[in-house]
Amino acid sequence: MRTPRLTRIGALAVLAGTLLVGGPAVAASPATLAPAPATASASVGSSTTVTVNAVGSICYSALPSQAHHTLDLIDAGGPFPYSQDGVVFRNQEQLLPSHTSGYYHEYTVVTPGSPTRGARRIITGQAVAEDYYTADHYASFKRVNFGC
Repeated sequence: MRTPRLTRIGALAVLAGTLLVGGPAVAASPATLAPAPATASASVGSSTTVTVNAVGSICYSALPSQAHHTLDLIDAGGPFPYSQDGVVFRNQEQLLPSHTSGYYHEYTVVTPGSPTRGARRIITGQAVAEDYYTADHYASFKRVNFGC
């Protein structure tokens, strides 16, 4: 089980200085947020190519209410509605920044009316306020911006 993190308000100061992949975080309306991750390749020297995965951003206020509840449960250390909540997320899709195994954990965002866990998840990293939301079962991720 994940231990409680710093409060969201305290994390805002840290998050304000955090850069997202591809540049600084900027406020945007939900309609202008990146719909899916993209990749870009750049040559480094004459024989090395580096691929960077871009992750979109979503305002905390634009998340469904069930995601707010999940983030509150994560901060409180549970209890969680599903036994799978809190397990290591392996980042097999390699859409999130690369880290060692155990860096990311996943939590269910309840989907009303779904007979299963549904496709929505919060993925947490070990950095303060490093939370990602996916509504499409890991096909795309948006980093949660607590400042908007």
